Amino acid sequence: MTAEVVREAVVSARRVVVKVGSSSISGDNAAQIGPLVDALAQLHSRGAEVVLVSSGAIATGIPFLSLDGRPTDLATQQAAAAVGQNVLMVRYQEQLDRHGLVAGQILLTAGDLEHATPRSNAQRAMERLLGLRVLPIVNENDTVATQEIRFGDNDRLAALVGELVHADLLVLLSDVDALYTRPPHEPGAERIAHVAWDDALERVELGDIGAAGVGTGGAGTKIAAARYAVAHRTPVVLTSTGNVGAALRGESVGTWFEAAPRP
Repeated sequence: MTAEVVREAVVSARRVVVKVGSSSISGDNAAQIGPLVDALAQLHSRGAEVVLVSSGAIATGIPFLSLDGRPTDLATQQAAAAVGQNVLMVRYQEQLDRHGLVAGQILLTAGDLEHATPRSNAQRAMERLLGLRVLPIVNENDTVATQEIRFGDNDRLAALVGELVHADLLVLLSDVDALYTRPPHEPGAERIAHVAWDDALERVELGDIGAAGVGTGGAGTKIAAARYAVAHRTPVVLTSTGNVGAALRGESVGTWFEAAPRP
């Protein structure tokens, strides 16, 4: 697949799901929310419908609870999420105000998408929000999700949301600019620019993506999410949060996962 074909697939996408990780928008990187929103607003202004899947509630809430690091017990994680989700939405809306856009908050658990009635309710709400030109911001409902009903990571959630809303494109953002054959800080690591829909990626040695102690995803969760999305015929761009604007313009950044062909 040529760079021109990829660019056309990106710029012609009418419905786009973008996922951003905790380490990209919390702590010292909280200032990246502004440029991220700018890129989403630019995409919105050209007529596309945008859904943002955003991690970061627990990481954002930690400083407000005077905690030294990410809590390990469920109750404190839920408390941090309850505080952090509020702060995170305020930060997003403050940036969206600059573009005259409104955010709509949607909190989900895995059970919501595994059962017909709540799944239908979530789909209907998102479709209506998009029809009203509101930007839905989706996150795991950490205050009620237990280990048994968790998605496990928001990469998986983003892929499921992409399927739910029939997205034309899924963009997975992290603090690494692409998929590499091994962790990019290691000698010999090579960027993978294109992944065919049936590529098993046996040449990839997995390492973590994300700041230690903040994010819960890594290269493995992003590959799994991308595979799920492309199997449901949604192409995927994997890149860094700093590259989001270039990625949404169809520039040759990150890694492109080709969607499975339609029957």
